Amino acid sequence: MIAGFLLLGIIVLLALRVPIAFAILAPCLVYMVTTDQSNGLALRTAAQEINSFPLLAVPLFILVGVAANHTGIADRIFAFAQVLLGRLRASLGYVNIGVSVGFSWVSGSALADVAGMSKMQVPAMTSRGYPRRFALGLTAASSLISPIMPPSIPAIVYASVAAVSTAALFAAALVPALLIAAGLVVAVYLWGRKHPELAGERSTLAEARTAAVRVLGPLGAPVILLGGILGGYFTPTEAAAVGAAYVLLLGFVYRELNLGKLRRIVVETATTAASIAIVLAASGLLGWILARERVPHDIADFLLGFTDNPIVFLIVVNVVLILIGTILEPVAALMITVPVLLPIAVQFGVDPVHFGVIVIVNLMIGLLTPPIGGVLFVLGSATRTPMYEVFRGTTPFLVPLLLTLVVLTIAPDLVLFLPRYLGL
Repeated sequence: MIAGFLLLGIIVLLALRVPIAFAILAPCLVYMVTTDQSNGLALRTAAQEINSFPLLAVPLFILVGVAANHTGIADRIFAFAQVLLGRLRASLGYVNIGVSVGFSWVSGSALADVAGMSKMQVPAMTSRGYPRRFALGLTAASSLISPIMPPSIPAIVYASVAAVSTAALFAAALVPALLIAAGLVVAVYLWGRKHPELAGERSTLAEARTAAVRVLGPLGAPVILLGGILGGYFTPTEAAAVGAAYVLLLGFVYRELNLGKLRRIVVETATTAASIAIVLAASGLLGWILARERVPHDIADFLLGFTDNPIVFLIVVNVVLILIGTILEPVAALMITVPVLLPIAVQFGVDPVHFGVIVIVNLMIGLLTPPIGGVLFVLGSATRTPMYEVFRGTTPFLVPLLLTLVVLTIAPDLVLFLPRYLGL
């Protein structure tokens, strides 16, 4: 009953457009007061959630993504993808996906991806005759590759909460991210067959050579980040620091970075990291309250009585997480749901790394669904498009995303074979 009132309070505050961290924190503080718990305990509990070495990688990976957006790296990847894929029919659709895949190696955030790419890709597509809704929907859907493809900020948060290897989760997320990209490619191919007028343009050899040379520097970032982590040379936190230094160095080498722009990068990084930290702290306090009220135990009893089939359990989890993802920001949803659901998943024999990938993919799909839909709001703001128009464009692309989620749910070996092969 108490947990129900807590969640109702959070939903009401979110409906009133209260910032998510305070919408979670306010009912929790009311609970602490009404149950004679000290505010000092609340403060210590919240602070403990962000007192974690793996979480130090979060602001550093944010810095990598923000710096990449401000130093022309995204433009170089876009130009290279155009040269590589430009000859295909509906070529800018494939370019859209290819740029998101390339940028995902240095970003880790869907919001950073869509904020940087939408201003470039949507005008480019509409000016070539692509329907605006198609351009908006594809840009929104392809941005989800970034928080799934390593280095992934949600993966770092999950690894910290679930006490699993960040490197193993990074390796496990690689195939799912590529499957999502492949699903979107199929969707573009099927759409392109109905639009023969959108024939691609062949690039000259000189253009191809120039674009390839310009993209060599940015391609070094994933080599440093993933090669260092999966090769055992760096921890994820150390790799994030090295990657941030590398991207900033590229900015100075390309003469895209000066002290004024560096200041804007630092301020944007600090603002984003601070907002995530507050959400993590508030969600940690809520998780402590739910544990105190034995909510995980009650949910486990219900699910274990409902079914003993792990696939049925995961299907139920998928439905619950997609619904949660429609009203909660992914980091907050991770912090709240993982301590509740992971122990139950383990009882069903589900691997924690496989479960982590499923949780992350579910919550990323939530970024494309109202009423919260963070990607939708950022895309609408960046392109000055009404929200209903953005959502109508995005809805068809939910189909390949949901089909990919089903495949990942019923085929855990697709997720786990790479970390097992690497011995992680």
